[in-house]
Order: sequence, then structure tokens, then C-alpha cells
Amino acid sequence: MWLIEAVFIGRLSAAALGGVGFALQIILLTSTLLLTFVMGAIILINRHLGSDDRWGANHILGQTVMVGFLLSIPIGLVWYFGSPFLFQLIQEKEFLTNISSSYVSGMNSGIQYLQLIAMFAPILVTNFVAVGLIRGAGDTHKSMIINVTMNVTNAVLTPILINGYFGFPEMGVRGAALAMGIAHSLGFCITLFYLRKRTSTLFLSFHELTTPNIKSFKQLFKMGLPTTVEQLVWSMGQLVVTGYVALIGISALAIHQIILRIQGVLSMFYLGFGMAAMTHMGKNLGANNHHIAEHTGKMTHRIVFVFGLAILVVMILFSKPLLHLFIRKEDVVIADFGFRMIFLVFALVQVPKAMNTVISGSLRGAGDIQWIMWINIFAVLLFEISLNWVGAFILHFGLIGIWLVQGMDEIVKSSINYFRFKGGKWKLIRIS
Repeated sequence: MWLIEAVFIGRLSAAALGGVGFALQIILLTSTLLLTFVMGAIILINRHLGSDDRWGANHILGQTVMVGFLLSIPIGLVWYFGSPFLFQLIQEKEFLTNISSSYVSGMNSGIQYLQLIAMFAPILVTNFVAVGLIRGAGDTHKSMIINVTMNVTNAVLTPILINGYFGFPEMGVRGAALAMGIAHSLGFCITLFYLRKRTSTLFLSFHELTTPNIKSFKQLFKMGLPTTVEQLVWSMGQLVVTGYVALIGISALAIHQIILRIQGVLSMFYLGFGMAAMTHMGKNLGANNHHIAEHTGKMTHRIVFVFGLAILVVMILFSKPLLHLFIRKEDVVIADFGFRMIFLVFALVQVPKAMNTVISGSLRGAGDIQWIMWINIFAVLLFEISLNWVGAFILHFGLIGIWLVQGMDEIVKSSINYFRFKGGKWKLIRIS
């Protein structure tokens, strides 16, 4: 959906695309805080389901959804009141001499988008948590229906509200934000309907939802904190990288956001395989089937390797058409930015990224979350923050230097995590 949204926002201006893309980076960074409870809950729920303890699984579900709603309020406040300060990073000086009456500011676009999304924060965040638990428990067909419904609704409303079709007012980037809010509100209703059905894998009890259990909170926090620290550090690293790109200029920022949108779509495939590996690992270990758990992890890793190679070939063959989906003919500076070479590097990055996503999912399902946390902290400090600065500003490789570093990052993490899985220490981890 972000890919489709980018197509229509890119028609407003390259700067608007860069600004809204930066807003999405902020949303991803702040919502990462929820992973403390989501990831901890998934690990615990799968162990309960693997040992046929459905009451325990439903208890964890109710406690986690409650926490998600409570956290959504401060998250929404941060998005709304913090956006004017965060968007000071965007540099638009290169366009000042050529501004036309149709120019749409990247800074203003990002602020408008993020502030309207903040109004829907309780719904977006709570639904994010609930759907994550449905998916993590293996009910992927239900999470698919919810997300397909949301995204189709979003896809229909986005052009209508951005451009003002069928008598609706022309809202620009505010229309994109409103479309997302309406779509997620619909998705929230469907999620609640599914979780209240007795035939679902997980059942949301209103008693569990409204009765805090301090022991369960501590358990969720203990299991999920390493993943949150890992993802928070990673998201902050990505935000720093986006800040580096913004300092290079609005042209680089627009190209970078295009690539991130495409990677966001591709990552959904990798995350699907990674979630499958994590779910099967947790349930098999809960049933004490260590051999099947290891076999499933290895098989999923091989499958995603072949899938990554296929993605690489497709992206290399169709790099030019992908560019023209997002950029107007008027934005000549973007079209001449050396996109194809950057895109080739980006395509190569996808193979180790796909493999690392799956092998990390297997390790998480086994409860080896401390290891994943430290590897990612090390990678962010070395690659995302340090080497990216050197490549972009000291060696003057610019945007292509940043994506070369991304490739090094994924190769190192994928290799280290593979040998960790092969070593088998995860078999000795006990979940309390």
C-alpha cells in the first residue's frame, strides 16, 4: 500500500514524496516500542499453543492488546507535537531558485501527514498489535484477509482524497493520511470480529483485556525487551541514515524513499517466511519436537534463498519502469540521478536480507533473542551510523555509498546468524 501511495504522492512533487517517506520512518521508529510486548507475546503464545494450553494463550493475548492501547496514546502525542521539530532535518535549498506555484514542500507535507495520522494512533497501534498476534499464532489466512481489506480500501481512497475525485475536496498528502486512517479503522473492526469468534485460534476475552496482571506484564517485558531494543536501535539507525540522505539533498531523499518503498513491499515476503519459521519453531519446541523444529528452519532458509535470487533477476530487468512509476517527467533532476546503478546495488542487497530475516525468525522462535539484539546493535553502530557517514560524506560516494554499506550490513548479519543457528545452542534455551 505504501508503494501505491508513493505513486500518487510522487505526482504532487518529489519533495512531497521525500517528506511523507520521512514521516513513515518516524512512525516505524516510534511503533517499534510495541515490539517489547508483541514479540514477547508471540513467543509465549506459541509455547502455550504447542502444549495445548489455550487459556494461557488467550490470557497473553488480552494483556498484550491492553498494553498496546495504553501505549498508543503517548505515541500519538509524540507524532503530533514532535513532527515540526523532526522535519527540520529536510534540506530543500536546491529547489529554492526554481520554485513554481505548483511546488509542494517536503517539510510541510511530512508534518501534515504525520499529524493527521496521529489522530488515528489508538486504532492504528491497537490493530497493529492484535493483527501481529493473530499472524504470530499461525492464523495467517485471517491476518491476510484483514490486511487485504485494509489495503484495498486504502488503495481506493488514496487517489480520491489526494486528487479530489467524485466531488471530494482535493486534500493532497492529508488525503493520503485520511485514507490510511479510515482503512485501518475498518481493519480494526474486522480484527475485533475475528478475535471474538470462539472458533478462532485466539479468543479475546474482555475480562483479560480489562484486568491487568503484573506477573504477565513482567513476563511479556522480559521476553520482548531484547527484540524491542534491537528493533528500536535498528529503526533509529534507519532514521539516522534517512537524515544523512536528507542532508545530501531532496533529490537523493526522493530516490531513497522510492527504494525504501520497494524494499518495504519485498520485505513483506521475507517477513512472511520469517514469521512462518518463527511460528513453527515455537510450536515445535513447545511440543518438544527439536528435530522437526531444526528441519523446518533449514528448509525455510533454503526456500527464501531461491526466492531472493528470483527477486534479484526481476528487479534488474525492470529497474527503469519501476523508476517511472514514481517520478513525474517534470522532475528531470531525479530521472538523471544515476538511479539504475543505485538500484542494481539495492537489488543485490535483497538476497542476504531475505536470508537473514528467515534465520533471525528461527532464532527468535527458539527464544534466542538476546543474541539477535546484540548482533543488530553492533551492526547499526558499525554500518548504519559510522560507515554510512564515511561513505556518503568523507569518501563522497553519496547515495550509492549508503546502499553499498547496507549490503555489507546484511551479508555480515546473515552469515553470523546462520552459524549461530547451525551451532544449535538455541536448543538449550528454556522459556519460563
